[in-house]
Parts: sequence; structure tokens; C-alpha cells
Amino acid sequence: MESEVKKTELSIVIPVFNEEAVLEPLIMRLREACQRITPEYELIFVNDGSNDNSLAILKEHSVEDDRIRYIGFSRNFGHQNAVMAGIIRSHGEAVVLIDGDLQDPPELIPELYAKYREGFKVVYAKRIQRKGESVFKKLSAGVFYRMLKKITSIDIPLDTGDFRLISREVVNHLIGMGESSKFLRGQIAWLGFRQASVSFERQERKAGKTKYTLRKMMRFAMDGITSFSNFPLQIATFLGFFFSVIAFCIILYALYSKFILEEVVTGWTSIMISSMFIGGIQLLCIGIIGEYISRISVDVKKRPSFIIEETNCDQEISTGDKK
Repeated sequence: MESEVKKTELSIVIPVFNEEAVLEPLIMRLREACQRITPEYELIFVNDGSNDNSLAILKEHSVEDDRIRYIGFSRNFGHQNAVMAGIIRSHGEAVVLIDGDLQDPPELIPELYAKYREGFKVVYAKRIQRKGESVFKKLSAGVFYRMLKKITSIDIPLDTGDFRLISREVVNHLIGMGESSKFLRGQIAWLGFRQASVSFERQERKAGKTKYTLRKMMRFAMDGITSFSNFPLQIATFLGFFFSVIAFCIILYALYSKFILEEVVTGWTSIMISSMFIGGIQLLCIGIIGEYISRISVDVKKRPSFIIEETNCDQEISTGDKK
């Protein structure tokens, strides 16, 4: 078994959630792309609690081809945890992360691998065009990543997703990172190493609809910000200091009006508006602090990030799926 593990040159990790309509062409195109590189590859599909026939299709193909591996979660644990589960069970010297909806073309994998052979530890696919996505999604994603780049000390490449190739060295470091709220593109950028990019046009979905709802996008953005920046906490501190100064000035003015000008400060409406406004700011700051505390709480509990119900993969190469 050891010799078999050592000679695996390429692993492809594919998270799957209700993608039965595209699995057949996806598997075919992945095979063709990998065979252009090496016969020693593995395809690791992570079924993230699909409620269609995705897992059954994967099992059927795994019987016909022992290079096709599957991991079945007990429920939906989220895209980032699905990708991480595949990374942990991978054995390749190079590991490619690609979504299972065929928006990211498998035909680009040989180009990523060619860059890797030049000595780069991370090769990410950079989108020059995103077909089939709404103006809101493109705009919000662009604003988020540019804002994240401004408020963090790490250089997360713009216009990229999780579609990339990472070396075994990067994989080992990634598995050793203990946070429960995964933001893999940020974690990989934080690790550093030599990086390069390959440009491509992202295609429309071949079937079905996007699994990233607005709520999931907001949660993903929050994970990214709280994992790599203390800027929201600094905003809360600044707002607290700013409104404390304003309140102190108002107190001084009230005392001045009462004892020097001998006028009574009136205005029930203005007082109520001010109180409600300051109360809203306080709740906002408490919410920001609560987001950070909730992540500390999750990490302290040390619950597994995912539960594997069934798999044909070898035992994980580390205890990474317990974190």
C-alpha cells in the first residue's frame, strides 16, 4: 500500500452537492485531462450531503475505475469542509481543487500542472470573464475581495476562486492549520510560497442552479473577514471612542446652558433619536465582537468539521478531519 501511495502524482479534489446532471461529463473530462499529465492520478469526489443520485453515480464509477474515490458526508457540511476532506484523503504530490459544476474547465488542469513543474507551489486559475453570473454577484464578489485585500496583511489574488493546484508541501501545512471556519483561498495565500496564475474564461453552469445562496455568500464573506482581519474590531473601538467624545461634549453643553446661560436644554425628540442611534451603534459593535467570540467558541469545542458516513478512500494521512 505504501508504494501505491507514493507513486500517486496527481490528486483532483471535487466537492459535489446535487450535481447528478453533470457528473458523467465531468468524470469523462477529468479523466481526459489527467491522462494528458500522468496515468498515476486519483479523482476524489466529496459528496456533501446530496439528496439526489450523486453518490450512487460516484459509487458506480468507482467500481469500474479504482482511481475514482468517493467520500460521503452524513449531512451537508459546506463547500469548504468538503474540499478540506478531499485534501486530507489525497495522496498526490500535486493536488488540484475544482468545483463539480463544470464552470471551471477540467481542460485547464494540464496548464496548471505545467506551471507547477516550473517550480511554483501554488498555481491558481484566474477568471478573466465570468459567464452566466448576475451583475450583483460579480459586483459583490469584486467589492468583497478588494476590501479584504485592503484590510488584511495577506495578498489574496483577485478574481480567483478555489480552482487551483497546490503542492504536497502546501497540503501538509494546510492540514496543520486548526481553524474550524475554513477560508481556503485565504489560508493558502497566508502560507505564501511561490505562486503563479493561469487565466481562463469561467463558463455558465451546465445544469441546475448555484448552491451559493445570498445567505451562504454572506457567511463565507464573514468567515474570510474574521479569519484574517481585526479591522471590524478596530471599527467597533473607534465608534465607541467617537460617540463617547460626542456624548461628553453634549454633557458639557448641557451644563453650560444650565448654569451659565440659565437655559434649560429641551427636546424630547432629539434625545430619543440620539439614544436610539447610539443604541444601534452599540448593538452593531456587540454583534461584531460576538462574531469573533462565536468562532473562538467553535474552536474550543473541537467538534469535527465534518462526519464521513462512507468512503472508499484510504485512511486519512493525518487526523485533519477531526478539526
